Amino acid sequence: MIDIPSTIRISFRALRVNKMRSALTMLGIIIGVGAVITMLAVGTGAAKKLGDQLASIGSNLIMIVPGASTSGGVRMGAGTQSTLSISDADAIQKDCPAVLYVAPVHRGVAQIVYGNQNWSTAIMGTTANMLLVRDWPLTEGRSFTDEEVRSAAKVCLPGQTVIDNLFGGINPIGQIIRIKNLPFTVIGILDKKGQDPGGHDQDDTIYVPITTAQKKLFGTTFPGMVRTIMVKAQSTEALAAAEKQINELLRQRHHIGLKQEDDFTVRNLTQVMQAAEQQTKIMAILLGAIASVSLLVGGIGIMNIMLVSVTERTREIGIRMAVGAKTWDIRLQFIIEALILSLIGGVLGIIVGISGSVILSELADWSTIVSPLSVLLAFGFSGLVGIFFGFYPAYKASLLDPIEALRYE
Repeated sequence: MIDIPSTIRISFRALRVNKMRSALTMLGIIIGVGAVITMLAVGTGAAKKLGDQLASIGSNLIMIVPGASTSGGVRMGAGTQSTLSISDADAIQKDCPAVLYVAPVHRGVAQIVYGNQNWSTAIMGTTANMLLVRDWPLTEGRSFTDEEVRSAAKVCLPGQTVIDNLFGGINPIGQIIRIKNLPFTVIGILDKKGQDPGGHDQDDTIYVPITTAQKKLFGTTFPGMVRTIMVKAQSTEALAAAEKQINELLRQRHHIGLKQEDDFTVRNLTQVMQAAEQQTKIMAILLGAIASVSLLVGGIGIMNIMLVSVTERTREIGIRMAVGAKTWDIRLQFIIEALILSLIGGVLGIIVGISGSVILSELADWSTIVSPLSVLLAFGFSGLVGIFFGFYPAYKASLLDPIEALRYE
């Protein structure tokens, strides 16, 4: 019967004899495990950050933009033609069963003034439905009423960036700001959203009633014209049906023939966001896979040192065999030595990996998340590397002839 505790003690004693060699052997595993944990933390952090940014935009979103205008034979690009209107948005809300909420948008940029402070920001003319489309709650106050939209009331909902730059520590609810020299009353405050995946600050905006933006701030080429229409589908599964229904309805409303091109573009933002999120997850896996190569290099280092150790300890192996040690006793001793090296290196590598992740997060301002799963995977893999690369030296040692081993100098 194999005496495991005794074999472990012998293995530790053998490793202590060559402390420097053992430490250098473990170094490859330490670096490998640390690199795997750090790279997975960077990849997981990036995926989490992107996921948060995608969630901040909203779910099940569809954007409708006007088509491309043509001037002198030159097509100007999507959004340059005035083809969408508030009535289109109303029709989509009414006649498309797969659609949950619709919000038309008439956008512009203007200078905002409060007291002696001013700030240039995006003005979004829209309806109260936009808060539902974007899953964007208010921290204080209220949204527009239907009457305020119909009457083109001068009320607004500023984002957090605008609040910080204009009001400081003052409560903005009920305060009067000036947009293009027109007085607007702050009736609510948009909750903080942060950056979108494109790096744009979503909080650097002010919502006003769409009729106010059309009639009093930016004007329109045609009455009721809007720049875009944002749509929220009933569910992720209903996105395809919503796209189809919107396309059919708008072609019918715009009197577009069978062989004519659409004068609008329907974009499924959810598919774009999901694709970006999937790419980030793949990148995280690739980073971990690349870092794991260093673990394999560490394993090769263990095998190399163990082969040297077998050669140096040939006479010791011969003596153990002469006094009754079996083949598996010798084999297990060297496997345990390799496993001890890799596991101790794995523990130290976990410390290095977590520390590296924290340092990267603090110094480079990278989002890093060390997940327990990545730690377990890296540690488990280091143990498997020790067993795998320690087996051949152990196998070679167990096949030595006792008589030849005793004669070895």
